[in-house]
Amino acid sequence: MIEGLPDSNNIEKVILVSVRTPDVSELQVEEYLDELEFLAETAGAIPVKRFTQNLAMPDSKTFVGRGKLEEIHNYLKIHDIDTIIFDDELTSSQFRNLEKILKCLILDRTNLILDIFARRARTAHAKTQVELAQYQYLLPRLTRMWTHLERQKGGIGMRGPGEKEIETDRRIIRDKIAKLKLDLKKIDKQMNTQRQNRGKLVRVALVGYTNVGKSTLMNVLSKSEVFAENKLFATLDTTVRKVVIENIPFLLADTVGFIRKLPHHLVESFKSTLDEVREANILLHIVDISHPGFEQQIEVVNKTLRELDNSEKPTVLVFNKIDAYSFIQKDEDDLTPKMPENFSLEELKQTWMGNHPNCVFISAKNRVNFNEFKKVVYNEVRDIHTKRFPFNDFLYPKFEE
Repeated sequence: MIEGLPDSNNIEKVILVSVRTPDVSELQVEEYLDELEFLAETAGAIPVKRFTQNLAMPDSKTFVGRGKLEEIHNYLKIHDIDTIIFDDELTSSQFRNLEKILKCLILDRTNLILDIFARRARTAHAKTQVELAQYQYLLPRLTRMWTHLERQKGGIGMRGPGEKEIETDRRIIRDKIAKLKLDLKKIDKQMNTQRQNRGKLVRVALVGYTNVGKSTLMNVLSKSEVFAENKLFATLDTTVRKVVIENIPFLLADTVGFIRKLPHHLVESFKSTLDEVREANILLHIVDISHPGFEQQIEVVNKTLRELDNSEKPTVLVFNKIDAYSFIQKDEDDLTPKMPENFSLEELKQTWMGNHPNCVFISAKNRVNFNEFKKVVYNEVRDIHTKRFPFNDFLYPKFEE
């Protein structure tokens, strides 16, 4: 990782800003801001205030309108806060205009996610990927970034490249990007060789939104110690473990979590990590059923899989965290339509979720309904395994409870 400024020991207080366009509901905006708040907390900040404005589209100059900008400015002065996070990617001109008017540190969603990735990167592979994404994000914003360097300020969003020496020459940045891409190609070649050396074992990949319990499930299945934490992007590096259910061995890969508006720079930089998804024979799509927006999270993951040309692979939809799921018991006289949170788990199995060709409801943390989960995974792996080794079909009977 490129050397940057030292971390600030003081916890930053920040405010969050979002624009609600006509195609987004109030409930969705709140869910998006909840996620942005979780991202900010993961980066070590404390969100203290939210500002939302209804606009046909974000203002091209300042993202929000003049009146809302004045309201934000007054709040900053009264409460002595000097960091704002916007729930969209800002243009260089928006950054410049907002900083000139508000005179504070301006971050956008992409900047925040990059900062979290910089904190979470552990291996040389992950660090190189993050560094490349940082430079690609930085290149069109050089002028804006150097104004911050004069302040020599730490904190979130400032753990970026080039903070020790002010390199305003775009050619130097492009040279660094080119070098990092070459480094990644070398690493990717090594990792591809490793994948080829794994033989003909069936490959299963855990996919899903960030913080849905993939690493916890990985630990339970493989009896390993993959880092798991109740924070977004707790793990960046793909972990592969050999797992045996009954008598069939297979490879299980834990991959980086997806998220709404995942920065393009990160998708490009983490292509090699996503190769584990591309090369998997079976996908286990993990869903946090306790999250109020889990249906949207499913769509975000499915959209990403379609972009990776992986939507047609055998997929098991795993609804996790059923022990954290709670439903509201409706009064018999209540005629309001049932919402997802009003259904019991038995009723949920009768909905579109239960109608999925392959789905199972579990709690990875407390191993609830784990036998059924293992049966589903075993039978999926068995179908592929026996096609590869048809003469051993009799050795692997169907998993029956």
